[in-house]
Amino acid sequence: MQLSDIQAMIMHTYRPCALRVFVLKVQNARTARQFLEGLITGDAGTPHLATADQWEQQHACRVNVGITYNGLAALGVPDSALCTFPDEFVGGCVAAAPRIGDTGDSAPEKWQKPFAGPDVDVLVFLFVTDKVDTEKTIEAASARLRQQFGDTGACQELAICDARSLPGDVAHFGYRDGFAQPTIEGGPPPLIPDILPQASAGEFLLGYENLTTDPVPAPPELSRNGSYAAFRILEQDCQAFEAFLAEQARQTALAPELIAAKLCGRWRSGAPLTLFPDADDPERDDPGSFARYNSFDYVRTDTFKPSDDYDDSRGNLCPIGSHIRRMNPRHSRVAGNSGLSHRIVRRGLPYGSPYDAANPNDGIERGLLGLFIGASLKNQFEFLMKHWANDGGFAGIGQTRDPIVGDNSPEDSKFLIPVEGSKKPVVLRGFPRLVRTRGAAYCFVPSVTAIKYLAALP
Repeated sequence: MQLSDIQAMIMHTYRPCALRVFVLKVQNARTARQFLEGLITGDAGTPHLATADQWEQQHACRVNVGITYNGLAALGVPDSALCTFPDEFVGGCVAAAPRIGDTGDSAPEKWQKPFAGPDVDVLVFLFVTDKVDTEKTIEAASARLRQQFGDTGACQELAICDARSLPGDVAHFGYRDGFAQPTIEGGPPPLIPDILPQASAGEFLLGYENLTTDPVPAPPELSRNGSYAAFRILEQDCQAFEAFLAEQARQTALAPELIAAKLCGRWRSGAPLTLFPDADDPERDDPGSFARYNSFDYVRTDTFKPSDDYDDSRGNLCPIGSHIRRMNPRHSRVAGNSGLSHRIVRRGLPYGSPYDAANPNDGIERGLLGLFIGASLKNQFEFLMKHWANDGGFAGIGQTRDPIVGDNSPEDSKFLIPVEGSKKPVVLRGFPRLVRTRGAAYCFVPSVTAIKYLAALP
């Protein structure tokens, strides 16, 4: 595997303190291709494309790029190559919306401009890891990028999306985030050790052996070492979430924090219910907790042996319908064979200021800028959203949806909390959709070789 040919965000977690996403429309194909090439070959003042071989190096900022299907066409990729891309990528996020639960308040007609239209061609991701001069670094890098794509007439800036890390590395619902990332064969180790088996390179990179039947785009110099990413702007309704916890605590006599843990599968500290089923980890502030909190499974395996009789396959510790169990079932038996069959790389950062329960109606939108990366949009991102997030049949628990990211409505939503020793679970009902899609784009994440291929187009 040639790590210097692979964009770093596929293989490595940056732990950024800021993210800026430039949403661009190609205005001049030739100069736009030169702009992309300049991210590889440009002078020292130009933010350079981050590649996977640089994962141990310290950089104040890193740049990665995604190109939509319309963007590839606008850059001049010939029809003979465009027709080899899979249907999900060609159709884009708007066409995918009904399949993956982007309906109602999350439907494309409710998205921020310009995401529901045809103009989104290129996304430039500027990750900033400089914690001392974060804002200065991001503005200086932004100014230089704008010189390269804007002043040259290469691309029109349609929008920017900004995100910043929150104190304690939490998301807006208060959970510590960023634990479970797959170890990709041939790549660098994840920041947090992963006890699950290595994922084959072909699950996350095009041009390698893959069990899916997705077509590999041609020619090889365009596709190999590339991947796909679903970019998502996900608004989180913090007020509704906290109100739901309080109401369900009143109705069930369960503590609000226990309900929050059951919904997610983790306490808000990040401690998994599988390891801490009755109370949060008293050592949750220990710097080594991140590694501990990823060392669990739902059934006893060769790498997870807490006891000879260990088995949480019925969800008595961590409910089967909880968010982390749906999105990463580990060795559980679920729809689509093993829970290891549809793993995905997740990158993201919150946007909006921290939620203040004392001022719930402040009018500030809060959420997550998320990237969900894999070699197959259909078999990874879309499979998770369609079959695991929005179908209770994924593990035989009836027609329930993911309580956090599912397409829920107060009229029919429910969540089951098993009670050990009882056939009757605690049932939580009446919660709204807590996370709404505000924009999305399907991107091809090209390799360095692919960007050079684009630059050489006539």
